[in-house]
Amino acid sequence: MAPTTRALRLPRRDPAPPTGVRSRWARMLFNALALIVFVCSVFPVYWMVNLSFTPGNQIISRTPSLVPTEPTLLNYVTAWTRPAAPGQTDFPNALRTSLLIVVIVVACALLFAFLASIALARFQFRGRHTFIVIILVIQMMPGEGMMFTVYNLIDDMRLMNTLLGLSLVHIAAVIPFTVWTLRGFVAGVPAELEEAAQIDGCSKQGAFWRVTFPLLAPGLVATGIFAFMQSWNEFTMALLLMKDQNLTLPTWLNSFQSATEATNYGAVMAGSTLICIPVVIFFLIVQGRMTGGLVSGAVKG
Repeated sequence: MAPTTRALRLPRRDPAPPTGVRSRWARMLFNALALIVFVCSVFPVYWMVNLSFTPGNQIISRTPSLVPTEPTLLNYVTAWTRPAAPGQTDFPNALRTSLLIVVIVVACALLFAFLASIALARFQFRGRHTFIVIILVIQMMPGEGMMFTVYNLIDDMRLMNTLLGLSLVHIAAVIPFTVWTLRGFVAGVPAELEEAAQIDGCSKQGAFWRVTFPLLAPGLVATGIFAFMQSWNEFTMALLLMKDQNLTLPTWLNSFQSATEATNYGAVMAGSTLICIPVVIFFLIVQGRMTGGLVSGAVKG
């Protein structure tokens, strides 16, 4: 009698989920994480704006509301018209001071950094690498560690409590980063583009301004935004060098705190919101040019 054979039975496995299902779940997870990060980033700004429209007695309430139940503009009127402390400037004058300093800082920083980045990226000279290392070392040094040195230097130059004095300090603070950033943009533009334009009949200066410079527009805008933000939000040096009628906006906002009077938190939040508005407007103006600069400066084929 022939022996019987039994079929081997392998353990049953559940089919793996389709690739499309896994990618859909991964996309939903990343979207949820992005939403959480977005909410955590936006909520402080929303809370600031919310409190700026909330009456003072409701701000210190134990049951805060996500939406003002009795919205008021009194906080904005107080922040705009009244000095934060007796004998000090009001918001319009602080805004004028900050705008003047920012214009000086952005213009000078971009000019000096642009020339320095061209020299570092396009020319070979002795001490070039040492200069680049020095720029990196300077960026690692905290500005607060040089407070007393800067104070003595500005005082010896008789520039205390002046726009020029604070502008020089801000320019010195933002130039290392702007030089380093613009150097990367300049180095990323091949020199062969200028050579091709010169073959087509352009002069060396014409090739640079018509071909290379448009390609550097995103870098100029990006570094300009950084210089603007750095100077606009700088607090320590402004508090050290400026006083009374020459306060910048961050130091003006700090003047609302008093050791003898209760802090008007509604006016503080309204002032913080007003300080943010010029930054938003500036970014909305330049962000289109920053994107457009990425595709400009094409070479004739």
